[in-house]
Amino acid sequence: MEDYKLGTVESRFADIIWSREPLPSRELVALCQKELNWKKPTTYTVLRKLCERGIFQNANGIVTAVISREDFYSAQSERYVEESFDGSLPAFLAAFTKRKSLSAEEISQIRHLIDAIGEE
Repeated sequence: MEDYKLGTVESRFADIIWSREPLPSRELVALCQKELNWKKPTTYTVLRKLCERGIFQNANGIVTAVISREDFYSAQSERYVEESFDGSLPAFLAAFTKRKSLSAEEISQIRHLIDAIGEE
């Protein structure tokens, strides 16, 4: 899977699948009609595109994820840091915290993550 970017509507569609998989494609059509106000062809078109991008698969009418939500967003975040900050996580954190201060709890969680990585 090379294209990790999803538009807003594609993200909502992907979340429907991730939260309910494995999912019969007919049920996906009904959910998209209800939640996104889509017609059947729209659902199948978007599903086909995301299957071609390697995010989902539709085998025998059952839709499942090829990549988990967590792995997808991890890869998307990694790509963003690579493209925007030359791969420097410290540069990203410096830019992020320049506009938004971290709570004591967030700082503690980040320290815990760094300590856990250091112990590996």
